Amino acid sequence: MTVLHQRRPGPLLRILPPGLYAGRASKVVERSILTYSRMWLVFVSGVFEPLFYLIAFRIGFGRLVGDVAGPDGRPISYVAFVAPALLASSAMNGAVLDSTYNVFFKIRYAKTYDAMLATPVGPLDIAIGEIAWAVLRGGLYAVAFFGVMLGMGLVASPWAVLIIPIALLVAFAFAAIGMACATFLRSPSQFDYIQLVVMPLFLFSTTFYPLSVYPGAIRVVVQCSPLYHGVELMREVSAGLLRPDMLGHLAYLVALTAFGVWAASRRITHLLLR
Repeated sequence: MTVLHQRRPGPLLRILPPGLYAGRASKVVERSILTYSRMWLVFVSGVFEPLFYLIAFRIGFGRLVGDVAGPDGRPISYVAFVAPALLASSAMNGAVLDSTYNVFFKIRYAKTYDAMLATPVGPLDIAIGEIAWAVLRGGLYAVAFFGVMLGMGLVASPWAVLIIPIALLVAFAFAAIGMACATFLRSPSQFDYIQLVVMPLFLFSTTFYPLSVYPGAIRVVVQCSPLYHGVELMREVSAGLLRPDMLGHLAYLVALTAFGVWAASRRITHLLLR
């Protein structure tokens, strides 16, 4: 007599409540890939963004500034100083754009998630799948940005290749938080609130000048910015530095990511299964 052994579920399927997670987050990612396969120009346009940024700084503003102090104190060109920060900002902007506007449309108008929950897909699957897609898209842009940096001679150390996984972590953190925030929005006009947060992060997270230029009190506020930690990590590895204080930056981004995934799945559960 042949005995059929049923495959044991993974650890998450055994721990999480039934219906919350079904282990099918990859199907949500697959759906996004199929959808965007017909809109490939969106990806091509995103690849050109870093090229325009870096060329503008090299032939324009960068020539006016000259050399600045790098993470290790040695002078570097202003373009080399700004490039890692622009990559971190690009990862943030791409993740926020994908995890807020698209998620809002799917929840409020297309009712895409209602249809997904009618299948063996849970709210945590949706949260992980949408965030994973935003991270994947941000990763493609990060590779393109790094390629431009390499071509322009802005990579000073082999350790700079770590910029790509750091960019994925930055995208992961902002995608998770962005998706959680998108579930609170009730109208397209409220996206102004998101821009009200994203724009100051872009301008004041040591993107264009070092932390030392800020007054003491404002310096503490800047150090609380998620983008600041991503920028500092990328600047240090681009200069070939591996220091213990980098663990603090990593811990901050990992904690923010975990909180965002938890908040996003909880909000989707509240909105769609209430």
